[in-house]
Amino acid sequence: MNTYSFTLAGAALVACPSGALWWPDQRVLCVSDLHLGKSDRLRRVGAPSLPPYETRDTLFRLEHDIHECDPRTVVCLGDSFDDQDAEKSLAPEERTWILRLQAGRRWVWIQGNHDPGPLDLSGTHLGTLPISPLTFRHIADPKSSGDVSGHYHPKATLNLKGRSLSKPCFLVDSDRLILPAFGTYTGGLDTKSETISSLMRREAVAILTGSKAIAVPMPR
Repeated sequence: MNTYSFTLAGAALVACPSGALWWPDQRVLCVSDLHLGKSDRLRRVGAPSLPPYETRDTLFRLEHDIHECDPRTVVCLGDSFDDQDAEKSLAPEERTWILRLQAGRRWVWIQGNHDPGPLDLSGTHLGTLPISPLTFRHIADPKSSGDVSGHYHPKATLNLKGRSLSKPCFLVDSDRLILPAFGTYTGGLDTKSETISSLMRREAVAILTGSKAIAVPMPR
């Protein structure tokens, strides 16, 4: 198995190597920070552009996880689009692709700080989604337990035989789970940053993504 199984607040969860979270008992698939349309936003503001296929690459990987898990509910944990105009600039075939992925299941768009959720696409739009014993939101609540969030795009940097390796990762401790960014070309914030390390308990684990989900002590 290339996945990594763990528990949070008594819920049995699975970290997928893609960066998606699978909750088998509830048949919930959760992804965070798709940032669809990032290359389009950079083009609009005159910044160095990214390859234009980033939206399709993200949707292709999401479709793969949906096919593998067959979820009853898909939760997009905020910043699904890089901004509101990125949603409007979706190519017709990309919009149809999303609608096809939504068919036959509940689809929840959690409000992010980059966008309020795609208002012109179907699905439920929420600020938070409680499914006991967990609560799904975009930005972690330091006072909450069973907290599942995204926003920070965590990346863990490891030193292996004199070489530095940086990987997007899940972060989990006894109170919370922070998902990596699922979107292609989204960048990340190192786990050694004060912003992240102040949120996570000393026993926190980083679950590296890639070809296989691998758990290591969170680098600090």
